[in-house]
Amino acid sequence: MLNFTQFQSKPTPTSNSNRFSNLTNPTSSTSHRRHFSVSSPSQVSHHHSHCRLSIKAIDAAQPCDYEASVSNQYAMLSFTPLQSKPTPTSNSNRFSNLTNPTSSTSHRRHFSVSSPSQVSHHHSRCRLSIKAIDAEQPCDYEESVSNQYAQFGRLKIAIVGFGNFGQFLAKSFVTKGHIVLGYSRADYSQIANSLGVSFFQDPHDLCEEHPDVIVLCTSIISTETVLRSLPIRRLKRNTLFVDVLSVKEFPKNIFLQVLPTHFDILCTHPMFGPESGKDSWKDLIFMFDKVRIGRGRSRTARVDKFLDIFEKEGCRMVPMTCAEHDKHTAGSLFITHTMGRVWEKLGLETTRINTKGYETLLNLVDNTSSDSFDLYYGLFM
Repeated sequence: MLNFTQFQSKPTPTSNSNRFSNLTNPTSSTSHRRHFSVSSPSQVSHHHSHCRLSIKAIDAAQPCDYEASVSNQYAMLSFTPLQSKPTPTSNSNRFSNLTNPTSSTSHRRHFSVSSPSQVSHHHSRCRLSIKAIDAEQPCDYEESVSNQYAQFGRLKIAIVGFGNFGQFLAKSFVTKGHIVLGYSRADYSQIANSLGVSFFQDPHDLCEEHPDVIVLCTSIISTETVLRSLPIRRLKRNTLFVDVLSVKEFPKNIFLQVLPTHFDILCTHPMFGPESGKDSWKDLIFMFDKVRIGRGRSRTARVDKFLDIFEKEGCRMVPMTCAEHDKHTAGSLFITHTMGRVWEKLGLETTRINTKGYETLLNLVDNTSSDSFDLYYGLFM
């Protein structure tokens, strides 16, 4: 016997209490309830092999989310909505022909229960047709929850390489309401906790969290080693991989070589760092290249949500291919980082009468010296 009972504390008005007194369940109850029962085929007699249906005291003024309550309890039962444009019906005829499995010409849902091992030879399946009660749309509980989650725009972002730049990005991700995970060989757990980030030192534990996005914030020379060390089989098959390296063709080729085709790839380069972007990201350039994005609205929406983080911070978004990026930055990055490190070795000091040009040189030294030497080496290896 399958029973689906939904209780409601608020009693119905007296005028409606006997609206369905002619239904098959004569038992009275002091509480307002809906009761739906289906007899198991093995227990049905030869003369009465049809399924019994009893519905009592349904308050039409209250919304009925029947499928949502049932789907949470019985995942194996399926409800197939067969929708046509509903026609208005009066209260007196709203539940006519409920016990007749074949008579339903308006908006209806079909509920079938079958158990081949228990069903008699004459009846291989029990069928019920139930008229929808004031329902203009079929109920899809899982889709509605998914849509609410998508509209909220929350991503689970894993930052691989939780060093200086990884922490810099994590601050912005957290302030935007996203769930942020951090992973690094060194122990940054205290810093991560202060930022509201969950920190992991085991890549298996990180991947078992099933992040939506994995952002590689490693040095250029260690990118391939770190990527190959990740247990990508523990990830969701449509996980989005993002890099933020200063070169683009190099990580793009590694992604395409290592990652299976069902993973998405987005190559980016924030043209700023912790020093130049410490006060604001407004008008700072963010370059990106959608290398490989799978089909489907959810996958394209996820990429847009990630890029939206930087756009809402005021960045100037520049779509550009990886090859074009490297062509432009080969000269500019070389001059910038080389001269900045040379002036750092000269020990330039500030004075009380600095000119604007000299202030610019000092700022350049600060920006480049804060980057690791691995970055400089990786640019020109």
